[in-house]
Amino acid sequence: MSTSVFFHGGTLVLQGIGSDACPPAPFRFIKGRWRCEAYHYSTLVPWFREQKIRDSVPRWHTLHLTLHEQREPHDYQTEALAAWEKAGRRGSIVLPTGAGKTFIAQHAIHRARCATVVVAPTIDLLHQWYSRLTNAFQTEIGVYYGGEKKILPLTVTTYHSAGDLIAEAGNHFKCIIFDEVHHLPAPSWSETALMAPAPLRLGLTATYPDAQEQTNGRRSLEDLLGPIVYTKKIDELVGLQLAEYRTERIRVNLTAEERERYNRDHKLYTDYINSQRLPQRYGPDWLLELMRRSTQDLAARRALLARQHMLRLIGQCAEKFQALEALLHEYSQERVLIFTEQNATVYELSRRFLIPAITHETGAAERKHILDGFREGQYRVIATSRVLNEGVDVPEAKIAVVLGGTSGAREYIQRLGRVLRKVENRQAQLFEIIARKTLEEGRAQRRRAHWKKREG
Repeated sequence: MSTSVFFHGGTLVLQGIGSDACPPAPFRFIKGRWRCEAYHYSTLVPWFREQKIRDSVPRWHTLHLTLHEQREPHDYQTEALAAWEKAGRRGSIVLPTGAGKTFIAQHAIHRARCATVVVAPTIDLLHQWYSRLTNAFQTEIGVYYGGEKKILPLTVTTYHSAGDLIAEAGNHFKCIIFDEVHHLPAPSWSETALMAPAPLRLGLTATYPDAQEQTNGRRSLEDLLGPIVYTKKIDELVGLQLAEYRTERIRVNLTAEERERYNRDHKLYTDYINSQRLPQRYGPDWLLELMRRSTQDLAARRALLARQHMLRLIGQCAEKFQALEALLHEYSQERVLIFTEQNATVYELSRRFLIPAITHETGAAERKHILDGFREGQYRVIATSRVLNEGVDVPEAKIAVVLGGTSGAREYIQRLGRVLRKVENRQAQLFEIIARKTLEEGRAQRRRAHWKKREG
């Protein structure tokens, strides 16, 4: 029997080679065949040729696409694309939100001239990519998620559905693009990159994960895609592609009654955390450990509930709503995005100020109606939790209000990015309202230090 290699369900399988053979290290003898993860494909091609192994893995085709895009790329976009190509068309591009990462990807697809799958984190972003690619190439674009599964040479999918797509037709794509690639190191998502034989790989993000976020069971992006090939910081692009911006922190106080409730819950919470030394013993996963224990341990359950009570209290304290109301009056002619940490606060804002709310519970049709109304000026203000942190274009918004400082540096950068897309010469502004002498202050200070280090 002649020897060959073929693709099967996210793996490379050798045929015609017995168990006594010694293929390269990635291969393991499983179920009577030598197999390995498909992402090793590009490094194994020389060995296949040397051993005269018939390669039946690729099912991708050369594409002859016309790019119907009138805009000329900025110098930094041209540089980013050239850096990716110089790195063998493997690696990540790190640019601020609003800097045109999708635009770069369109040019990468056009110049690579090969079948490509784009992986996006949400259905909203999937539809946004679908629209952008359809307009850019004026060709039919495949869609793979939920009940819609149409595979074409250019296809868009979500992180949730990508594993099934790659298992079914991974060898039909020579290039794979991961939008918001900071999600990829997670074990469940990284499987997609491991299953894909695509030799060309591009990651896009405004917030590249640090080393700690790529350990403890999480995969390294450099291993999955290649290194960072190009990066620009926000301040380097302000005035060119991004709007001028300023940030302002507004501190408010808890009322006497709020302070009493906060201190009571804070003591119950910290007594348990400190007595069990959770941060010291479990590092960044200490909160997950608290949640795990809360299902069996009454004291842990009380501590977790105390934490939830504190977060709700500082998210909805009286002076925060007063400060927000003042901002809405001050910027009554602007379109404003309000971000909170908890859905309950979003719904309270919606009730108090009679504004539309978007959370993960909002249906697709309602979300589209709200965002379209916001863009068209029917709605001036939207309250949301974390679902608008990534990707969704709302260039009309030039004011963002973050009602709480418990989010991390990534969420902060993403929320700032929602108002940074340049519209004429209007300045973008981000206001952060935090409660004094609460968990928010320490988190906000740590995030600011992280931000300065990152942007500095």
